[in-house]
This record gives sequence, C-alpha cells and structure tokens, in this order.
Amino acid sequence: MKPDTSIAATIEPSPNHGERSGRAPDAIILHYTGIATGEAALRRLCDSAAQVSAHYLVFEDGSLFQLVPEARRAWHAGIGYWAGERDMNTVSIGIEIANAGHLAGAPPYPSKQIEAVIALCQDIISRHAIRPQRVLGHSDLAPDRKIDPGEYFPWERLAKAGVGHYVAPCPIEDGPRIDRGAHGREVESLQSMLAIYGYGLNITGLYGSKTQAVVTAFQRHFRPELVDGIADVSTIETLRKVIAAQPK
Repeated sequence: MKPDTSIAATIEPSPNHGERSGRAPDAIILHYTGIATGEAALRRLCDSAAQVSAHYLVFEDGSLFQLVPEARRAWHAGIGYWAGERDMNTVSIGIEIANAGHLAGAPPYPSKQIEAVIALCQDIISRHAIRPQRVLGHSDLAPDRKIDPGEYFPWERLAKAGVGHYVAPCPIEDGPRIDRGAHGREVESLQSMLAIYGYGLNITGLYGSKTQAVVTAFQRHFRPELVDGIADVSTIETLRKVIAAQPK
C-alpha cells in the first residue's frame, strides 16, 4: 500500500474497512480520538476487535499515519446524517486527530498538529474537489451522540487556509432566546435554516431534544464562545451569515 496523499505519511494498515459501493468521497470528517495518547489511538484504530478505523491519524507532533486507503470505506462516522446522506462513511474521508478530548479537560491542539491537519486536508481537497461546506466535524453529522472535535478546535484557522467553511460569529448580546420547550413559527424557521445548511432535523415547530442537540453542534462549530444549545440572537444571526456565505 502506497500513501494516497503527497504529504509524508507512515502506513499502518487497519483491517477495519469495506467497499465504498462505487461512490467517490466528497466530504472530510474530522474527529478527535478521545484517547490519552496518539500511540494508544493507533493501536485501537488498527485492532480488528474494535471495529473502528479512519483513513488518517494525526499525532500531536504532526506525524501522519494512513490506516485505510481512500478508495476504501473506513469505519469512523457511525450513524449520522448530512445534507440528505445517511451513510457518511461511504462518501467521506475520515481524519482522526490525537486529542484526549472533553473528558481530559479539552486540551488544546498543538500548532504543529493543526498545520499537519491543514496540509492533509488541502491535499485531499485538491484531489477530490471537496467543497468547503463538506469539511465537517463528527458532531455536525451526529449531534445527539458526538461532541468532537470540540468547540476548541480551530475551525477559523482552517478556513483561513482554505479548508472548510467558517464566518466570524455574531457577538453575544442580550435579547430574545429560543429554548427547549418553545414552539411555533420561530422554531420552524430555525429548524428550516439548520436543515437547509445540512443538519439532520425535521421541521416540527417544537424545540425538543433533537433541535437542542443540533443547535449545540452548530455552536460548537460556528459560535464556540458559548455552547449551551439555546438559540439566542447571536446563534441565529450567525446561522444566517453561514447560509448566506456558503460557497456556490
């Protein structure tokens, strides 16, 4: 197996992959490993009993490992949804970023690691013509069960390097808020905007647990200063900006 990427990568084959069913990848999904060290994450991703993998793993020092060929379907996304697609493993390239995650206090991503992630994503984007709004976090497509790569992941830095879609969030100010239990046209409008962008959400007019989870995921990605699942003015206006600024 030769690396798919032109970026220097070490091959560490994982047995955990399958057929793509003839579909070419058109998305990148970024994860954190949620494991104490990169070495421990590598062992798990290459363990047949774990039934999990990714195409790439990026260590804290920027070292890059390819575990699954891009032509194969790695097992990283699980049950999720984005923009009409319910099998994101089939259409995506998964990148695991070694980071212990929220359970370890959300340690910052080292600069060398983010530089490596950016370079890898730039290479993948150039080869697969992946649109900015198809560079996603795991929490975007599975908001009710995943929180990675976290609100402390530097999405803005990636976007400035041409990786992903991001806008400056609107400032947090006092004003009306839509919270769990609310219902009516304002909730329908919020749900519609989130669904238009790609989040998996039915238009019910009721601000229930699913809507709260999706709003939380949106905040993690686009309004990370305050992640509380409440659709305040800042969240709603940032959502409008995100939709309006989508690359065509």
